[in-house]
Amino acid sequence: MPINFLKITLFSHCARPGMLNVHLVPHTHDDVGWLKTVDQYFYGARNDIQHAGVQYILDSVVDQLLKNPDRRFIYVETAFFYRWWKRQSGDMQDTVKQLVDEGRLEFVNGGWCMSDEATTHYSAVVDQMTIGLRFLNDTFGPCGRPRVAWHIDPFGHAREHASVFAQMGYDGFFFGRLDYQDRSRRKASREQEMVWRASESLVPPVADLFTGILPNGYNPPEGFCWDQLCDDPPIRDDPDLEDYNVEDVVSKFLTVAQEQAKVYKTNHIIMTMGSDFQYENANLWYKNLDKLIRYVNQKQVNGSNIHVLYSTPSCYLQELHRANLSCPYFPMRIDDFFPYADAAHDFWTGYFTSRPALKRYERISNSYLQVICNQMEVLGGPTSRNGSFGVGNSDTMKKAMAVAQHHDAVSGTEKQHVADDYARRLANGWTQCQVLVSNTLAALSGSSAPRVYCEHLNISVCPLTESSSKFSVNVYNPLARPVGWSVRLPVNGTAYAVTDSSGNATVVVRRDRGYAVNELLFQVRAPPMGYSTYSVSLLQKGPPPASPFPRAPKDIQNKVRAWRAFMTFDPETGLLSSLSNLETQQTVRLSQNFYWYNASDGNNKDSKQMSGAYIFRPNSSTTFIISKTAKIETVQNSVVQEVRQWFSPWVSQVVRLYADSRVLELEWTVGPVPIGDNMGKEVITRFDTSINSSGIFYTDSNGREVLQRRKDYRPTWTLTQTEPVAGNYYPINSRAYIKDEKDQLTVVTDRSQGGGSIQDGSLEIMLHRRLLHDDVRGVGEPLNEASDLYPEGLVVRGRLLLSLNPPAVAANTHRPLAQEVVLQPLITFTEGLLPPNTRPEFSGLQTALPPAVHLLTVSQWDPDLVLLRLEHQYEARDSKEHSQPVTVNLQVSPLPSTFILLTGMNLSANQWKHEMTRLDWKVDSGKGHSPGCELTLPFST
Repeated sequence: MPINFLKITLFSHCARPGMLNVHLVPHTHDDVGWLKTVDQYFYGARNDIQHAGVQYILDSVVDQLLKNPDRRFIYVETAFFYRWWKRQSGDMQDTVKQLVDEGRLEFVNGGWCMSDEATTHYSAVVDQMTIGLRFLNDTFGPCGRPRVAWHIDPFGHAREHASVFAQMGYDGFFFGRLDYQDRSRRKASREQEMVWRASESLVPPVADLFTGILPNGYNPPEGFCWDQLCDDPPIRDDPDLEDYNVEDVVSKFLTVAQEQAKVYKTNHIIMTMGSDFQYENANLWYKNLDKLIRYVNQKQVNGSNIHVLYSTPSCYLQELHRANLSCPYFPMRIDDFFPYADAAHDFWTGYFTSRPALKRYERISNSYLQVICNQMEVLGGPTSRNGSFGVGNSDTMKKAMAVAQHHDAVSGTEKQHVADDYARRLANGWTQCQVLVSNTLAALSGSSAPRVYCEHLNISVCPLTESSSKFSVNVYNPLARPVGWSVRLPVNGTAYAVTDSSGNATVVVRRDRGYAVNELLFQVRAPPMGYSTYSVSLLQKGPPPASPFPRAPKDIQNKVRAWRAFMTFDPETGLLSSLSNLETQQTVRLSQNFYWYNASDGNNKDSKQMSGAYIFRPNSSTTFIISKTAKIETVQNSVVQEVRQWFSPWVSQVVRLYADSRVLELEWTVGPVPIGDNMGKEVITRFDTSINSSGIFYTDSNGREVLQRRKDYRPTWTLTQTEPVAGNYYPINSRAYIKDEKDQLTVVTDRSQGGGSIQDGSLEIMLHRRLLHDDVRGVGEPLNEASDLYPEGLVVRGRLLLSLNPPAVAANTHRPLAQEVVLQPLITFTEGLLPPNTRPEFSGLQTALPPAVHLLTVSQWDPDLVLLRLEHQYEARDSKEHSQPVTVNLQVSPLPSTFILLTGMNLSANQWKHEMTRLDWKVDSGKGHSPGCELTLPFST
């Protein structure tokens, strides 16, 4: 039996059979950035914004734990604990290790942060959990391994997160925020504890996870907060004083405990004794909790049936499991907990899109981490970290990306200066990893030519390609299968020669936007987990190519052997009017345009709630069209057919269809969103089709499995819909689709966004938000992004990819496509052509992996070990062809090393797979309690 499991079992004997056991859990909730930056929170700086200093919390808690062996404390955010730990003396570290070994200080969750669940991609979540759990494992051994996931603050809960936690070996999951209607129903039916079946593809109980809803969010019961930030009176237990209040406090507590027990199944209930950044002076809390426990338990002499104890989530969970063996059957949950509302008109669905530029930067950085920091470090070996271009490391990027997963980071729900700090950290990570990748490519290619990184290609800026007459382009493919892309480079010449390693040429030079005069466009293909190099030479300067045709096209189409796309445009409006898959003989009517919702300023007749960083609250269900027509230009050549659309001075789009592509690309540009009319705006694009979707659409969960969504409906309870738009919005992390028996239209996004299907056959995605009011959820400033460089407001550019397929085979297209968008190629440049004896092509795999297998992680674990994660990327119902079990023959290139030993671990790599044990739970079959199972509530006092 693992050591920490034994510890939990022994400690749980503090509970008393036949009594109502009240588990007091002292805790603090320390946001890894929100109103202040990570650094400001740790050191306690800028207390004019918020009084909070994490280092003092940990100092004070450890000191108080040592004064009473009964006391307990839990800690969550490894990012903060890691900082604090590094600054402690050896003696203090030994003391903390003893507290952990004795179960008095317990780590829960254990990730680098408490991640957001709506806007994070599962690959980044797995990474941030791994970095935190590895530190705890290495530092404290088995006793430091968390057994409970603890997401007390995220604003809605994703099924994929529960699946990830189950596969990491967690026994249970507790959270605080729940839709107000769902909570009310669950309290009435005593279903606040459940078993979450978090995957429809994994065989139960692999992804089954006990899940509990905390009674007060993550705060203490009203009247029992004893932090220096609280106003509740302390326990005054001197009977000679006039304000002696022990009897009042005890009587109130017994009443609170009894009322809470009525809405839970067992004779064990939990109370979270703490809140945001509390316990900076832990003496206040513990002195009063000691008294509360003593005086409440003394009432047992007079017949009270309530027993109070210091506890932890693991201890509480262990007691629930004991009760489950003999009595309660917990209900099953198979959907998720989105969207979240805390009142009738207060839906937290705005943050699905808030800060779209930061969301895109985080998604690109995730790709950068996997490609540069992880794969390149493995392929380059020791040379990658210390080579001809200096010392590189992956730690900076890993930690920056881990912090970015926090539920007030990529979510977009932080103050502006904190958002800037998250972006700065990611930029520092890029800089460190660029040294690493330069070293690796030099070692693999045999060329020590300096590498150039053009990080602004999305706005057609790259100084090297704009000025150089000869340069080389290295394209690295992070996927485990060969993939092709279209490379678009800003140039000032009018004719170029582009050749690959075999001497083949493909190139088009044409007029484009941006600072450069022209654009160089060519197709590339790279081997699995490897690179290809292309040589570019200027042939002609001369005048620029002819301008695009200013006409409305009748259609654009490509001619791929296995698949052909065909689109028609309305000649009067310049808008898309239909989409066809000629291979499958499918055609749907498809119109697309841009609209905005008027954000509520709090003067709506039904509610004073305003739209803000968290909450999407349109003033009405009416959408305002930006333009009924689009000014257009067209470009058609052998590589791409393109329609450029201008809807207004602040909204434009390019519709592209590449010659060898299976999808339609829509590159949208929105901003600065005008606010001169004093109206905040929520900008969407909407696709209206002839598909009979019957009020149903589908979204992914954190980029992995897909869930069905139905308008004005929740699978678990009867919904009273109060917000017909915001109440039907869901997070779209990588893709969404609508379908009927014949047709499926899939939209793949390049970042996390919110969206819905408000009308049958319609799919809308929110692209940008600019708001003039705060939504009164703590941020204290409107979501109105501007800067010294962009005083008129933020301009955002992104891509949507559309595909039309029969539903039975659609996943064969959208699943690999979504992975290609998440893990994009790394493009680097060198001045001049390749020198002799340079290796122009390389692959880290001797053979590509099967189509169903995705290479999730290749990362250096220590100097002699590599962490390798493979995943089956298809769901059980996805594809007749690809959803079957797959056998993988892993042949790895001998450069730089060979895998000698493959050993299975759990998903977070902090436990050997064969040693992982989890609690089993009995689930309600729909027949109620088991025969002879009688609950003893309510309890007498």
